[in-house]
Amino acid sequence: MIGKLTGIVDSTGDDWVILDVGGVGYMVFCSGRTLGLLPPPGGAAVLWIETHVREDHIHLFGFAETAERDWFRLLHSVQGVGAKMALAVLSVLPPNELVRAIAAQDKAALSRANGVGPKLAGRIASELKDKAGGMALGPVEAANGTAGGGEVSEDAVSALVNLGYRRAEAFAAVAKASGELGAKASVESLIKAGLKELAS
Repeated sequence: MIGKLTGIVDSTGDDWVILDVGGVGYMVFCSGRTLGLLPPPGGAAVLWIETHVREDHIHLFGFAETAERDWFRLLHSVQGVGAKMALAVLSVLPPNELVRAIAAQDKAALSRANGVGPKLAGRIASELKDKAGGMALGPVEAANGTAGGGEVSEDAVSALVNLGYRRAEAFAAVAKASGELGAKASVESLIKAGLKELAS
């Protein structure tokens, strides 16, 4: 199985890139977000790969970061969500927003993805709710421009869990607080803001 590709961008399309790795061109399907992060043709790129093998084809799906790949796997585990639809969801909701949308059961946000109707959005939200809090906090810090804030956010989540809140709820509250308070937020301020969010 291919887990990662490092090569030169040859060409791109609406949902794919051809990555030249040592003279071999790999066609890799990507979310709009990952495609937007790639350099122009001729530039070097690294993609984390999910390989799908079927009787009649082998498809490679590529991601700019491991968090997006992990969410692709989770989304694909939901009945009715194929690989292309999982990419469509990730094209409109990066990992940090997806965590918040699922933890908050925000079906409207999930319905923004091409091909996802209200019924499927509800299924995604309910089936993945308990798994959302188990995802890495990294993308949230990345979105806030934080380099070393992961431990701070994780400590705040742990504190809320110790107070009796479910991890998915605690994660969503801390993620929102982190977004509002910014990169320099302390554990104490995140806990206070998280508790306020959970009480509202």
